[in-house]
Parts: sequence; structure tokens; C-alpha cells
Amino acid sequence: MFRPGTRPPWRLATGTFIGVFGALLLARDLALALASLPLPARQALTGGLWAAAATAAGTLPVLLAQKFSQRSYDAALGLGGGIMLAATSFSLVLPAIGASKQAGAGSLGASLTVGAGILLGMLLVMLLGQLVRSERVLGDGAADAGPTAMARAWLFVGAVAIHNLPEGLAIGVGYGGVDAVKANTLATGIAIQDIPEGLVVAIALRSVGYGRVFSAALGALSGLVEPVGAVGAAVLMELSAALLPWGLAGAAGAMLYVICHDVVPEAHRHGHCKTASCALVIGFIVMMVLDTALA
Repeated sequence: MFRPGTRPPWRLATGTFIGVFGALLLARDLALALASLPLPARQALTGGLWAAAATAAGTLPVLLAQKFSQRSYDAALGLGGGIMLAATSFSLVLPAIGASKQAGAGSLGASLTVGAGILLGMLLVMLLGQLVRSERVLGDGAADAGPTAMARAWLFVGAVAIHNLPEGLAIGVGYGGVDAVKANTLATGIAIQDIPEGLVVAIALRSVGYGRVFSAALGALSGLVEPVGAVGAAVLMELSAALLPWGLAGAAGAMLYVICHDVVPEAHRHGHCKTASCALVIGFIVMMVLDTALA
């Protein structure tokens, strides 16, 4: 005899079986879909997942209740900005010029094509940025605790998620048109600079009163746009080789805009300008070495 309001064991077992069976079917369909993708798209998916995992790793200090000084946080942002800047230069702009020349353009034509692609990439991110107002929310203390601060925190989370898209596109374009070694280097550099981005999101939510687990989970989820963008860009590059210089240049323009509009201002906002700038230079050197000496 069962108490009123309780579910019989057979109903619970049936529901569990249906849920597990449905999850297995979904996993099978997903595996089949991934297997049908061209090799560059599968490689781009792997690179995008690594970047998303790095974003999730960045949330661990919040999950473990560890505290970072504002100077350390600003240095991490500066380091990530330097890595992004070098990746833009050596993994996107230079290969874009080379791809344009291989397509038959002269030196001037290749440079103008890449310049136009950079502008288009910048405009794309600017348009996406209109979907949210990326107001700064970190470090304002208890005076910000309340509905306004909470809304600003969520706006910031949305802004970071949208601004992760150019990084995913860059990974996908890399695997779709650049040699695998350079593409791996680009994905590694983006993954490194994604670590402070995950921390940014988690701190933003934690600072307005959300729990550690929830803040870390949202920080991790903000990086999932990267594998989606990576696969989409790689598939697009597979469809037409003529799109390669435009794709590389567009990803470069998008990343340049994010660096100038978001990363550097946020790293300098709390007065640790020298620390952040030195970290940016170090990050640039690290990525330059990865992309030129080890590639």
C-alpha cells in the first residue's frame, strides 16, 4: 500500500528508463551527426570544446571559494588580451593576406581585402553587442547589491557570451583554412585567454549574491558558444575556398574589437594599468613564440 501523493516504484522505474533511453538515443544521433561532419569541422569542434573547457576551468577559484586580488584579476585580463592580440596578428591577419594572394590577388589587393574583412568583423561584433548593454559590474562593493546590480551582472554575462563568438569563429576558420599546426596553436592561445573570461563571469554573478555553484556553472556555460561558432565557421570555409581570406580577416576584426572595447578597458579600470599592460606584453610574446617558433 502506498501513501497518498507518493509515486509507485514501477512509475519511477518507467520514467527513469524512458529518460535514460531518450538520452542514449540523443547521444547516438549526435555521434552520427558528428561523424558525418568533414574533418576540419570535427577538428574545429575539438578546438572549440577545449576553449569551452578552459572557460569552465577559469571558474574553479570561485567554486572553491578562493579569492583573487584585483591586481591579479587585472593582470589575468591583460595576459589574455596580449594572447588574443598576437593570435589576431600571426594566426589570422598574416594567413588571410597569404590566402588572398594565393587566390590571385596582388599585394595591394590582398591588403585591401583583408582590411575590408577586418572592418566587417568589427561591425558584426558591434551589431551583436547591441543585443546587450555590456556595463561593467565588478568591484563596486556592497553599494551595488540589489536589483540594479543583479541586472547589470546578467547583462555582463550576456555580453561575455556574445563576445566569445569571435573566438569560436577564429578557431573554426583556422581549422577550415590554415594548416592544422597553426590552427592548434591558435586554439591553444584562445583557450589560455579564456581562463580569465570564465573567472570574469563567475565573479560578476558572485559579487551580486549568487551562490558559488550557480556562478561557476553560468561561467562555464558562457563558453559553449565557442564550439558552436567553431563548427559553423569550419563548415562555411569548406563550402567555398574563396571565403577563406574574408573569414580569417573577419575573425581578426572581431577579436581586435573585443580587445580594444572590452578586455583592455576592463583591465585598466581599477588603476592597475602598468600591471595589466606588462601582462598584455607578456601574453603577446607567449603567443608569438607559440605561433612562430613552435609552429
